[in-house]
Amino acid sequence: MIRTRFFRSMPALFLLVGSTYSVHAADVPPPTGEAIVAPDAKLELLYTRTAKIEGGLTEGPACAPDGSIYFTDIPFGDYGGLIVRFDPKSKETSIFSDDSGKANGLAFDAKGRLWACEGANGGGRCLSRWVVNLNQNQVMADKFQGKRFNAPNDLCIDKGGNVYFTDPKYLGEEKRELEYMGVYRVDPTGGVVEVTHEVSKPNGIGLSPDGRTLYVADHDNGSDDVTKPGGKPGNMKIYAFPLGADGLVAGERRTLVDFGAKKGCDGLTLDADGRLYLTVREPTRPGVMVVDPKDGSELAFIPTGAAGQTGDKPVGLPSNVEFGRGDEASTLYITVDLSLYRIPLKVRGGLHGVWTE
Repeated sequence: MIRTRFFRSMPALFLLVGSTYSVHAADVPPPTGEAIVAPDAKLELLYTRTAKIEGGLTEGPACAPDGSIYFTDIPFGDYGGLIVRFDPKSKETSIFSDDSGKANGLAFDAKGRLWACEGANGGGRCLSRWVVNLNQNQVMADKFQGKRFNAPNDLCIDKGGNVYFTDPKYLGEEKRELEYMGVYRVDPTGGVVEVTHEVSKPNGIGLSPDGRTLYVADHDNGSDDVTKPGGKPGNMKIYAFPLGADGLVAGERRTLVDFGAKKGCDGLTLDADGRLYLTVREPTRPGVMVVDPKDGSELAFIPTGAAGQTGDKPVGLPSNVEFGRGDEASTLYITVDLSLYRIPLKVRGGLHGVWTE
């Protein structure tokens, strides 16, 4: 069932003009992989949270048809969460919504509508879709076989307008109704099918440029609530699933990257040639790892924080990535801690297979 919600237009609150300041610049190592990124390329700070909300992180950057970047700022507690818009031309940010339903991953479809994964911890626990110019939001899907989703996390969209999304559980007191933390697909009319539950805790997700391979990050921290740790961590891997002509899994999964006992990937994206960009939340080496889709070998690494961090409060941990479009098709946007950054690359982005320029 599709439900429509209306929100008031938001004023341009919490503005921050872009800066050339780089996060912990003196401590962050230079990038590697000169074919992908120049060794002297620097992270540029674009936004840091100023709203008086606690905890959480920035997430889910998505490039709009006009080239602006929408991203989420997800707090702990009762606050509904923000969707923020960054304008590359003016280098200013404004609040698109201050009640996002604890939205996490975002993506624009080919018609310019903004899809959002609304999470748990008081959020919508659904996949919703915004008509941006009307500030109108529809709940496109919130159940599978009559049971509520856990906490939709990240998504990608194929060229037919089908939305693939992951449904783990990392936070909140809500009771789980589904046996698995699965990967689902929603068609443009709201119909839901399960794609796979062969991932213990699916997080980041992306499609190859030809639409024949679905990549899913397994980020199993061992707990349904990050504020109550104690469980034994599970898989930290990147899987590749072959897709058939119907867009569903048509063969055995392949393990592309295995992070072993280290922290693995959160969000991910792909460039126009199909290379994967993985946000690695490992305190000893935080950053964006670029890997070959054939064998998972590392091609480049873009550090976002100091190497060798220990303790329970590391900084510079990336959560998600997205390429710009048009003149910014070679610019990579990265959400890190409570901020948004960008860095110039030597390759062009793929934007989840929706935009191909």
